[in-house]
Amino acid sequence: MPQRHEHPVLRVATYNIHKGVQGLGPARRLEIHNLGHAVEQLDADIVCLQEVRRMHRREERYFAHWPSQPQADYLAPEGYEAVYRTNAVTRHGEHGNAMLSRWPVLSSQQKDISDHRFEQRGLLHSTVQVVDRVVHVIVVHLGLVPASRVRQVLQLLAFIEQTIPDHAPVLVAGDFNDWGTGLGRRMAQAGFGEWREQATPTFPSRLPLNQLDHIYARGLKPLHAMVPSGRIWQRMSDHLPLVAEFAWTD
Repeated sequence: MPQRHEHPVLRVATYNIHKGVQGLGPARRLEIHNLGHAVEQLDADIVCLQEVRRMHRREERYFAHWPSQPQADYLAPEGYEAVYRTNAVTRHGEHGNAMLSRWPVLSSQQKDISDHRFEQRGLLHSTVQVVDRVVHVIVVHLGLVPASRVRQVLQLLAFIEQTIPDHAPVLVAGDFNDWGTGLGRRMAQAGFGEWREQATPTFPSRLPLNQLDHIYARGLKPLHAMVPSGRIWQRMSDHLPLVAEFAWTD
């Protein structure tokens, strides 16, 4: 078995990929192929993705080069495992959260955290064998209504308390849709930290004003975080990816 000192840093990314399509109506364009290269470039041990399509019959007919695989499998770099769970079923298809892991995935489960009937939301919980440790990874995409987000964070924290041992390393990553700092304070009160030494705005991608995407950790030490910049990143999704590095605490 590899030793922890051989892999002292855990690199984690979160990215809302906007279902692999950008633009509206006849002007919309397929970005899933570029996103595949982008995910590889992030070179993260764990990649947490939101707005991932499992399938969509209308888009499949519209785009000649729509991948034959579900998007999570298509985006997984060679050697990575892909885990996907559906949050929302729509007239033409379904989409949800995904996690791609360079390390072996031991288990995964989905919890519905929908707060009202107009938004289908869920959290994806996986356990990953990273060197000699089991790391719990939770991917979230919270709602658009502020009060819903507060209730969803309370559901998230209750799920962690009921499901995950206190001593286990936990990552919570995703699109929190939060334009303020209230949810961050709630996460901090529950023992979750993130790297905050400089601003890392992720939305909107063309002119990032706010950080809607976060990677929180408990039982891991935040070392650094960054957001890639450049025109190609602005084109692929309405969010930019966030990449953070963590160290073991013992």
